[in-house]
Amino acid sequence: MKSAAPLDRADVRVRHDAGFGGAIRGFIDRVRSGDLGSLPVVVGLAIIWTVFQTLNPVFLSSNNLVNLLFDCSTVGVISLGIVCILMVGEIDLSVGSVSGFASAVVGVLWVNSGWPVAIAVLTALAVGAVAGVIYATLFNRLGMPSFVSTLAGLLAVLGLQLYILGASGSINLPYGSGLVSLGQQWVMPHVVAYGLVLIAGIAYFVSGYRTATRRRRAGLTPPSIAGLLVRALVLTVAIELVAYYLNQDRGVPWMFGLFVGLVIAMDYALRRTKWGRSMTAVGGNREAARRSGIDVHGIYTSAFVLCSMLAALGGVLSAARLASASQQAGTGDVNLNAIAAAVIGGTSLFGGRGNAYSALLGIIVIQSIASGLTLLDLSSSLRYMITGAVLAIAVIVDSLARRSRVSHGRA
Repeated sequence: MKSAAPLDRADVRVRHDAGFGGAIRGFIDRVRSGDLGSLPVVVGLAIIWTVFQTLNPVFLSSNNLVNLLFDCSTVGVISLGIVCILMVGEIDLSVGSVSGFASAVVGVLWVNSGWPVAIAVLTALAVGAVAGVIYATLFNRLGMPSFVSTLAGLLAVLGLQLYILGASGSINLPYGSGLVSLGQQWVMPHVVAYGLVLIAGIAYFVSGYRTATRRRRAGLTPPSIAGLLVRALVLTVAIELVAYYLNQDRGVPWMFGLFVGLVIAMDYALRRTKWGRSMTAVGGNREAARRSGIDVHGIYTSAFVLCSMLAALGGVLSAARLASASQQAGTGDVNLNAIAAAVIGGTSLFGGRGNAYSALLGIIVIQSIASGLTLLDLSSSLRYMITGAVLAIAVIVDSLARRSRVSHGRA
C-alpha cells in the first residue's frame, strides 16, 4: 500500500524539490526571491581577505588572525546587543557610552575602592541593565522614540563616565590580573580548542536530527539525514582546520571563545524559544503580535535590557583588552562599528529579520578592514570611508532583498 504524501507535499500543483539537485534548486530560488541569508557577507569577506592577502602576505598569517580575533571580541559583544534591538525594529545609540561607563565602573570599584573584581564586573552589568530598563520605560510608557531616548542616554552616560573618572581621566588595571590576561594573553589549550569544535559539530547534527524527527512525527517532510551529516562533517572539519592554523601561533583566544559562546546561546534563544519567535513577530508587525497574545511591552523591555547589558559586558572586555579605563573608552567609532557590524552581517534595519551570527560575521568584516589597512600603513581616514561604503552597500542589498521578498510573497 502506497504511503500518504507528507502534508507539505500534498499539493501536486506545486513543485516539490527533493535530493541534492532539489536542494540546489531550492537555494537558487531563495536567492532569487531575496532570501539571501549570510551569502552577501560571506562573499564580501572572501573578497576583502583576497585583496588584503594579495597586497600583504602577512594578513592571513596565524599571528595576525589571532590578534584580529582578540579585537573582534570586544565590539562583537556590543554588536550582539545591537542585533537584539534591531530585531524589534528599534535602535540604541548609547551602546558606546554604556560600554565606556561600564569600564569606568570596573576601574573605580576594583582599583580605587578595592572591591573584588567579580563584584565590580557584576555591578557594571547591573548598571547596563538599569540603562536598558530606563529606555524601555520611556519607550513603552511615554512613547518616546528609541532614537531620541538613547541619544539622550549617550550624552548623559558619557557625562557620568567623565564624572566618576575625575581629573585623572584614566585608571590602569592591574597588569597580569585574570581580567587583563583574558583580554590580552589567555588562549585555549590546543586539545580544548579541538574538543570544543568537535562538540559543536555533534551538537549541530543532534539539533538537526531532532528537528527532522519532529517534522516526521508531524507528517511533514524531514530534511535529509545524509545531507545533515555531510554538512556537520564539512563544518566541523573546516573549523578544526582553522583552529589548527591558529594553534600554529598562540591559539584561539578565550575571549573570542566567550564571544562565540554568547553568539551560539543567542542564536538558540532567537530560533528555538518562544521569546525568540516573539522577538521576530514584534519586529515584523507589532500590532499583529499584540493581537496574537504576545506581551509586546515585555519583549521590548527584554531587547533594551539585553542590548545595554551586552554593551556593558563589551566595555568590560574592552577595558581588559586595553588594561585601562579611560575617558576615551566607548567614544570614537565604537557606536559606528557595533551598529555597522550587525547590519553588515545581515540584520535588517526594518526589524523582524536577522540572527546572532550577524554580529560575528559583521565584526570580522570590519576588523578585517581595519587590520588590513593597518598592515598597509594607510591612513585611518580610509578605514572610515571603506567601512561606510561597505555599510551603505549592506543597507542597499537589504532594501533590494526586502523588495524582492515582498514581490515573491516571502516578506
